[in-house]
Amino acid sequence: MVKFKYLSVILLFVFALSSCKKDEDAEKQITKYIQQNNINAVKDPSGLYYQIIKPGSGTTTINSNTSITIKYEGKLLDGTVIDNGGGKENTFRLGDLIEGWKIGIPKIQKGGEIRLIIPPTLGYGSRNAGPIPANSVLDFNIQLTNAQ
Repeated sequence: MVKFKYLSVILLFVFALSSCKKDEDAEKQITKYIQQNNINAVKDPSGLYYQIIKPGSGTTTINSNTSITIKYEGKLLDGTVIDNGGGKENTFRLGDLIEGWKIGIPKIQKGGEIRLIIPPTLGYGSRNAGPIPANSVLDFNIQLTNAQ
């Protein structure tokens, strides 16, 4: 029983170290990408990088229960488009979306546009999601056409 506890602690420690390494790798990828592409992005305390292109207008409090209508395009850092919503407006409940969107979209209002550079921990993490490989940094341009 004691051996099992020690083994569990060791495995937890190894997992934590490997997770930190992935976070550091993603941070390096993001900062290099921002510099190479001359993106004027701000880092949120969550680790999300964002650039408000247009703030929009209004006073809607946008939270997890808000229904948002958006046009968007998401890419990997190599430029591969992973999703564009079919090129049309789509409506979602913000709470059903990835963490990076939950953090970034409330930074604008209706009519606004934002660029989100999302580390894996705020995106799809260590799992593959359709065309998105595990541990991918994501770059989304999002236009918020409505929020209610």
